[in-house]
Amino acid sequence: MFSKVLVANRGEIAVRVMRACEELGVRTVAVYSDADKHAGHVRYADEAYNVGPARAADSYLDHEAVIEAARKAGADAIHPGYGFLAENAAFARKVEETEMVWVGPSADAMERLGEKTQARKVMNEAGVPIVPGTTDPVDDPAEVHDFGEEYGYPIAIKAEGGGGGRGMKIVHDPDDAEEKLQSAKREGEAYFDNPSVYLERYLEKPRHIEVQILADRHGNVRHLGERDCSLQRRHQKVIEEGPSPALTDELREKIGEAARRGADAADYYNAGTFEFLVEEEPRGDGELLGPDANFYFLEVNTRIQVEHTVTEEITGIDIVKWQLRVAADEELGFAQEDVEIDGHAIEYRINAENPANEFAPAPGGSFETYDPPGGIGVRLDDAIRQGDDLVTDYDSMVAKLVVHASDREECLARSERALREYEIEGFHTIIPFHRLMLSDEAFMKGTHTTKYLDEEMDRSRIEAAVERWGPSASSDDADDEEVTEREFTVEVNGKRFQVSLEERGAPAIELPSGGGNSGRSRPDVATDEDTGGAVAADGEQVAAEMQGTILSVEVEAGDEVESGDVVCVLEAMKMENDVTAQAGGTVSQVLVGEGDSVDMGDVLIVIE
Repeated sequence: MFSKVLVANRGEIAVRVMRACEELGVRTVAVYSDADKHAGHVRYADEAYNVGPARAADSYLDHEAVIEAARKAGADAIHPGYGFLAENAAFARKVEETEMVWVGPSADAMERLGEKTQARKVMNEAGVPIVPGTTDPVDDPAEVHDFGEEYGYPIAIKAEGGGGGRGMKIVHDPDDAEEKLQSAKREGEAYFDNPSVYLERYLEKPRHIEVQILADRHGNVRHLGERDCSLQRRHQKVIEEGPSPALTDELREKIGEAARRGADAADYYNAGTFEFLVEEEPRGDGELLGPDANFYFLEVNTRIQVEHTVTEEITGIDIVKWQLRVAADEELGFAQEDVEIDGHAIEYRINAENPANEFAPAPGGSFETYDPPGGIGVRLDDAIRQGDDLVTDYDSMVAKLVVHASDREECLARSERALREYEIEGFHTIIPFHRLMLSDEAFMKGTHTTKYLDEEMDRSRIEAAVERWGPSASSDDADDEEVTEREFTVEVNGKRFQVSLEERGAPAIELPSGGGNSGRSRPDVATDEDTGGAVAADGEQVAAEMQGTILSVEVEAGDEVESGDVVCVLEAMKMENDVTAQAGGTVSQVLVGEGDSVDMGDVLIVIE
């Protein structure tokens, strides 16, 4: 076993990996950006190194900075967690070429399966059903038109390196093909450094079923049962559970064996997830999807999944520990017949989002109150404590609540109790949404599909839930409280050290309006940083509704726009958001450019 592992990630997954390391007697190394100096994963690690500015591309995605931090620390392995560099085959290869071990599948396997067109070819040859689509990249809107004529609409344009709905655009009409194609390519480039896209027939209302795989370097492949991830909004999972409430045992076994067959064909080792779409079919109350139901390979996630916790709870198998053991060349210590499913588990993603506002990411704040639940069958994966700041530079998930019980009925009841106990104050979370779902007929019966939230659920019910269970108003004088103890971070040669100083009776400092770090937002003036001056902004101002990065600007000064027209595209917490004009007129000023970082309230465009 390794002596020291660097975890190339942040937040709850970094802490999850570090806990597994600690139980194996392995020391841990954290990396962090300037935005994460006080983050929980940094506090938890044995040592920590700064790898750059807040922007992920300059820190967590910087190959050389991460590898250099591992060398400085004397780490003998690197675990990527999920997201960031976890599915980057080029980075995995760089690690493989060092003296350190990559905790994951080989770079070759990642290349075969990480790019979706290659993965489809491998699965097709292995006899695993695939959704009708292209096996080569698509670059011309005419190819989208031709595909639509053959298979019909809607069509999914998907980034080869994508996942979780990022880099995917749906074409319902031939006239949208060019715009959607360019948008998917742009997201693929921004999120995965790969603009290549392909096409698939878009299933209207499928169930999303995934199978957890573990394989070693000695030819042993095991599947650990399935998870049902059908409850999604904008292709992002919000609740996952296992086993699926919709499958018969016969269909469950067919899908599991297809995943094993695919992993074997790809020479895959370490942990991975094979995702499938199961075509929903008319069925009576309580009726399950049988062995004749159509299921199609979707993709392979060549890493640990967010929802791996569900499988751990129902199998008792620590997947992260086995990732480390396999990377250390151990054989799997159990046979396929040894894998037994015990009860039912559900994971609730605790995201800093406002469900009543289309799940828009929270603009920031601090954890004024953080009081998570406990008790039998309740697991909490997080990396925060009361008083921490909410870091909004990355994704919106702050924790995962995982509930386990003897069956689904008991699991739902236990979930209701745990969510009622879970208290977070300081900003919106989706806890009220989760509580609502525990009284939702479709979810309780397990008949929901991937389109249920976006297309069928009554939005007013979500608004009422947020009104009833959402955060209370913060105290207006919270900043005036006396500080008795403060923590400071010191960096020496890029390594992080933390010290605490006690301050008796030290009053808080109140900054004048518009001073300090208040950002660039102004009620009547927008700052022109390129010229160093102020730009008059007397017209209709289009402001950022959240912190993020400008992916593209769609207008120029002098352009005529109408209400509802897209003026720029803002990426926030891994989601692409269209920023639209609220009124028609002439664009008089464009105050941002592609790649600019903006804060909530910053003026982007002025329309007269």
